[in-house]
Amino acid sequence: MTLTLYSKTYSFAQLPALIAEKRRLQLPEWEEALFVFLENWLDEGDSIQAQTSGSTGVPKKLGLKKEQMWASAQLTNKFFDLQANDTILLCLSTHYIAGKMMIARALVGNLHLIATEPNSCPIITQPIRFAAMVPLQVETLLHSTQGLASVNHIDQLIIGGSATSALLEAELQNIFTSCYATYGMTETVSHIALRRINGHGASDQYLALEGVWFELDERDCLVIYAPHLQVEPFITNDIVKLKNKTTFEWICRFDNIINSGGIKLFPETIEKKLSAYISERFYIAGMKDEKLGEKVVLVIESKPFTTLQMHELEVHLNTVLGRFEKPREIIFKLPFEETSTGKVKRIVNE
Repeated sequence: MTLTLYSKTYSFAQLPALIAEKRRLQLPEWEEALFVFLENWLDEGDSIQAQTSGSTGVPKKLGLKKEQMWASAQLTNKFFDLQANDTILLCLSTHYIAGKMMIARALVGNLHLIATEPNSCPIITQPIRFAAMVPLQVETLLHSTQGLASVNHIDQLIIGGSATSALLEAELQNIFTSCYATYGMTETVSHIALRRINGHGASDQYLALEGVWFELDERDCLVIYAPHLQVEPFITNDIVKLKNKTTFEWICRFDNIINSGGIKLFPETIEKKLSAYISERFYIAGMKDEKLGEKVVLVIESKPFTTLQMHELEVHLNTVLGRFEKPREIIFKLPFEETSTGKVKRIVNE
């Protein structure tokens, strides 16, 4: 097994010397974290510490088995047909599972790893066979001349960490890079399903990686069977429509459901309808209401709209939303609160 880093190929036996050499230097924090991961990967322990994003609760640290990470990396490498010496890009923080798994995939597949600072606009100047980014990075790249050229250097791109908006997905139809949305979490050791966003095979449905299959629980929430991880099934809080045992359409988070006057409303479904009409970040949430129990509110990351902007927004709300989906209140909040990985916290003032 080898790893190509800084355009030089190292065997596993050579990596400790490289790590020791780099750890003696005053490296940027993101680069230091890369070598800490490599050091942990090569030690005698059987697990790697990883931190959850905190999007559905308090962030916590998990011990992920190295054999689980190895198995997960093999599945991804196989899905994307990554071959020895292919070049892949690491532009995500290695403090979290997405960044750690890019290194693991390079180790498992004898790949050439290009590591860059995990900022919002990772500039790429050479052909890349495979990369992973969060939506913010992709949006930033697409909206800059130099960044757009960078995206076109990438053959295959997975996008995760948070949902891709309808606007972003529309923009991705105009590029040649094969783009995929991911479904997974730290507990499942990165993604266990993928959805093609653009090009041939584009779909609203997620397809399981090889060997993974699904069921629904009594809440219509996804239950994940992932034999390669050698653990009990994962019971999620994600409401989905299950097409078959390996394919599903994601609907919303069970804990985000709004019960307004006895009618269950799915915030993410409403957001999807509105995403083409609101350029700012926004979300739909439920606020306590004496009459309805909960009322639908729209929270927009902006200073208050002008009268004209409000009129235009109201026209869109009346046009695309059903009677019960229409927000009873619009709240402007600047800026949104985020988790450590940039996911928006759905908070309303009650």
